[in-house]
Amino acid sequence: MVKKSTALLIGGRCSFNHLRRRLPHVLEEALNWFGFGAWMTMSDRDAGLDPTDPDPTLTVVICRYTIVSTGGTASALEGAGVSVVKVEEVTNFPEMLDGRVKTLHPSIHGGILARRDDEHHIEALNKHGIKTFDVVVVNLYPFYEKVTSTADVTFEDGIENIDIGGPTLIRAAAKNHKDVLVIVDHKDYPALLEFLQDKEDSQQFRRELAWKAFQHVAAYDSAVSEWLWKQSGGGDKFPAGLTVPLTKISTLRYGENPHQKAAFYTDKSLSVVNAGGIATAIQHHGKARLATVYWLAYTPCSWEASSLYRYPSFQLLHGSYISDVIFVQEMSYNNYLDADAAWNCVSEFNSPTCVIVKHTNPCGVASRTDILEAYRLAVKADPVSAFGGIVAFNIEVNEDLAREIREFRSPTDGETRMFYEIVVAPMYTERGLEVLRGKSKTLRILEAKKTEKGMLSLRQVGGGWLAQESDDLVPQDINFKVVSEKAPQENELLDAKFAWLCVKHVKSNAIVIAKNNCMLGMGSGQPNRLESLRIAFRKAGEEARGAALASDAFFPFAWKDAVEEACENGIGVIAEPGGSIRDQDAIDCCNKYGVSLFFTNIRHFRH
Repeated sequence: MVKKSTALLIGGRCSFNHLRRRLPHVLEEALNWFGFGAWMTMSDRDAGLDPTDPDPTLTVVICRYTIVSTGGTASALEGAGVSVVKVEEVTNFPEMLDGRVKTLHPSIHGGILARRDDEHHIEALNKHGIKTFDVVVVNLYPFYEKVTSTADVTFEDGIENIDIGGPTLIRAAAKNHKDVLVIVDHKDYPALLEFLQDKEDSQQFRRELAWKAFQHVAAYDSAVSEWLWKQSGGGDKFPAGLTVPLTKISTLRYGENPHQKAAFYTDKSLSVVNAGGIATAIQHHGKARLATVYWLAYTPCSWEASSLYRYPSFQLLHGSYISDVIFVQEMSYNNYLDADAAWNCVSEFNSPTCVIVKHTNPCGVASRTDILEAYRLAVKADPVSAFGGIVAFNIEVNEDLAREIREFRSPTDGETRMFYEIVVAPMYTERGLEVLRGKSKTLRILEAKKTEKGMLSLRQVGGGWLAQESDDLVPQDINFKVVSEKAPQENELLDAKFAWLCVKHVKSNAIVIAKNNCMLGMGSGQPNRLESLRIAFRKAGEEARGAALASDAFFPFAWKDAVEEACENGIGVIAEPGGSIRDQDAIDCCNKYGVSLFFTNIRHFRH
């Protein structure tokens, strides 16, 4: 016969207070009433409960499980008045090597891995006096938090924070999930309690916990692997093997189109910690829907777990109890793509700037000391495309700017209020937010941090991934070499640099026409460069005369093609990478028409 069941609690260098911080707030209230050990136990309907209890089926009692823990956590639990068996009492072997070896012992792993329906396994346990473990709860050493902290972390300190025993326990319990419950996330405590109260076993629940356990360990090992590569890779950004740990934030309504299912994940790689970007933006307003959350109702005489509308992501907006959270903000698949494009573009400008994006292409860009004027000029560049787009600013949105966004009429008719999907900025004043919220219930208002440079860019292709460094070059990093007979004026050079920074963010083939720190027109995504140029001129109109034109790649032809057509339309200066076998044709053409020409020797393809 099997020895008495035991629930195993492993702290992983977690102090008592650290464990308490990991508990949901309301569950912590329950612990204050019933005692800390309650969270590892179950409601036993056959334990002789007092029938006068107001809710005997939910009363938490320590009656069936023995808690086994490592030293630090065991001491903390004992200090809280909870009966605990220390691991060394089970293994009859002390912790050794400064705590590196604690639980790596047959008395522990035998009790976890033994199959309860295998007669030979049970005989082996009984022969060696090993008890089974039915619940394993593990908090791993805080390696991720340690190596991403602001404090300098030595290599030795990082190594000592790599957990060995914890992942081994998790993997063992997850492998034998048919008989052992494994918990690695405090958010699963309410579900565990509900499961333990149920008379029927659920293998599906056990499998979900096992999947989560293996995923948890995989992400943990990924962080260790990434950190070690940075310590020993010699600065190479492309290791022979690459694992990207992703955490699902929400299930989206659909993908690019309604028939495509989609979800949003955040990247938990060490390299993106505090790196900014849209994925970590705070959403202040937007379309809302009911969240599904687990809540705990607590009174001095009873507590109970329940569930309302379950939804994978929510923020604590009001109050201190999880039950207060009933709404979540919603972003679509295309919203994320467009917001990312707008934010990446506007973040590269040093002067106060407004960028308007539609389908990931900037259709309006303007920089001015007066941000209100910059906003109006950005809309004016292409008001038809701007309608329903994303508006991004690189400075604070105050009440005046918010009111301008809310009330501004389309230049096309002077009557229609401009409609936007998203406004994104680095910060907002309180009044600015209040005014913007009044524009539309569906307007998403995002507060984002500037994306750091030097990030690795990943893109999926069928059966594989492409990895490259992010395109971080800006005009200040580039030598604009004059190759024409006509030398440009200072203002023409500034116009060329502004157009060059804009064209970098336009899909290839890309042409941008700009003047006085304002985009006048752009052509994007055309299979041939001449067609993109014609689209840009059509949008810019007469304002193109004397303006700057930037091309993301060289012009393959000049005469009776893009270069000559640009000169004939009155363009003042052209900036292009150069590198064509017909570069001299472009130079000769510009000389004929008296147009200044820059070669940058830098290409900005964007596919």
